[in-house]
Order: sequence, then structure tokens, then C-alpha cells
Amino acid sequence: MTASAAIAAPPIRPPAALRRFAWAVLAYNVAVIVWGSAVRATGSGAGCGDHWPLCNGTVLQHHPALATLIELTHRATSGIDLLCVLALLFWTLAAAPRRHLARACTIAVLVLTLNEALLGALLVLLGHTATDRSPSRAVYLALHLTNTLLLLAALALTAHFLSRRDGVMRGTLALRAPRLALTGIIATLIVGVTGSLAALGDTLYPAHSLLTAMAQDLSSNSSWLLQIRWLHPAISLVAGIFIVWLIARSLRTPDSRSLAVGVLILLALQYLLGIADVAFLAPTWMQMTHLLGADLLWITLVLLSARICLIPTLPPSAP
Repeated sequence: MTASAAIAAPPIRPPAALRRFAWAVLAYNVAVIVWGSAVRATGSGAGCGDHWPLCNGTVLQHHPALATLIELTHRATSGIDLLCVLALLFWTLAAAPRRHLARACTIAVLVLTLNEALLGALLVLLGHTATDRSPSRAVYLALHLTNTLLLLAALALTAHFLSRRDGVMRGTLALRAPRLALTGIIATLIVGVTGSLAALGDTLYPAHSLLTAMAQDLSSNSSWLLQIRWLHPAISLVAGIFIVWLIARSLRTPDSRSLAVGVLILLALQYLLGIADVAFLAPTWMQMTHLLGADLLWITLVLLSARICLIPTLPPSAP
């Protein structure tokens, strides 16, 4: 069978169990990521010392401190996540046809998961945890958050293509407004990175009142992390323009309207959580809630972008 004939043939839809498993792995990753924010917000990154993957140089912990339990839980759940990703990869490769787009996405998921583990290990081994205020910590944290969002995007697209009925094979999709969509996605990614830096500043330089926090932002003697905190809300407004455009485009497609409404609700919720985060001086529970909302908004944005910008085309004719 020729390549064009293979594309033209209706693909065998992966089993429902695989589709549900892909969405479950995505949800589990969100939970692991949110717990990771608790590790940073509570200063528990050094709970296992400078050892990785062992905790304090041992496997079993005797009378561990709270910080050790928090960090150890994050490592254990991350290890389980790697096993889930491997299972998703092998299952997808076995169940999906050779040219199915989910196969490429799940390979990207594995690469990004391994990179996530590497960046997490470097943060520990280089001492960029707890109260470390070195500029390189911010760099590694930004890289870590960028990789995290790309991992969630790859997982979301894996589940999306496994669940999609058409336009799932290479060569059967057309891009609609790719430059504008890519610009918006990158803007949203930057919002996440600046948010992680703002959260790091909140953790390292806590304020006892809202007025004190505002004075920190305006003081020339403050850390650069505090002086750039304004970038996060400013860029979030710019990214909001893209989201509004995406919602407007989705209204033309009946199948995407419900997802667009979800994006709009999550966007409004994120703005409210951002205001509450500032007003309550960024307590740990609020940072975790804000990150959860950000992850859900990012995932729905990726899915909505895929529906709007990746349009199924007629199968190419045989030569």
C-alpha cells in the first residue's frame, strides 16, 4: 500500500480504554505539578538534602521532618508518573496506526518527562532549593516551568488525537492562522514563566502587608525578582487578547463552543485568583490553587487551539 493510500484509508480508532488512560495521565500530571508548587512554597526542596534520587542518602527515612515528607512525596509521585508515561507510550505505539499523530505526541511526552526529572535533579544537586537566592535558581526554575507547560501540552495533544475521529494522521491536517496562534501560545507560556518567578519572589521575600509588598516592588533596593513582579499581570493582559481572539474564532465552530466557554470561565477565574493571591500575600494554599487554575487554563487553551487551528482536510488523491 502506498503512503497516500495509507493516509486516505480510515484510521483504526484507538480503544476507549487507552483514550481514558491518556486523559487520566494528564490529570495525574497536573496533581504532581501542583504538589511541586507546595514543595517550593514551603521551602521543602531541601527536605532530602543535596541527594537525588535518594533522600538524605538513604531509601527509608526514620522520623522524617515535615519538609522531608513533602519532598519525598513529590519524588515518589514523580516516579509513578514516569511509569504511567512509559505505559502510555508503549500502549499508544501498539494501538495507534503508524502515521497517527498521537504516536509523535507521546514520544514528546516521554522526552519532556525525562527532561523534567533532569531539571528537578539539577535544582536539588546544585542547591537551588529552600532559601537559595542565586540568580541561577530563577533561570533553572524558568526552564523547569517552561518544560512543565510543554509537557502538559504534549499530554493534552496525545489525549486529544487519541480521542479525535478525523484529522489524526499525518498529511490530513491544514493549519489555520498558525502565526497568530503560535504568538498567543508563546505569550501564554511567558505568563506562566513570569508567574513562577513572581511566586519565587513571594517565597524568598515574604511581605507582612499589602503596602509592604507594593513598597518592595517600587524600591530600587529590592531584589530583581520583586522589581519584575509587575511583568506577570502585564503580560497576562496581553495573552488575554489572544484568548479573546481564540474564543471569537471558536464561536464559528459549534463543536468548540462549550470548550470556549470553559476557557472564558477559567480565564476570569485566573484573574480573580491572581488578585486574591496578591491580597492574601501569596499563602501556600493560594499559590497551589492559582497554579492549578493556570494549568487547567493552559490545557484548555492548547485543546481549543488544536480544534480551531488544526483543520482536517480531504485525503490526498492517489498518484
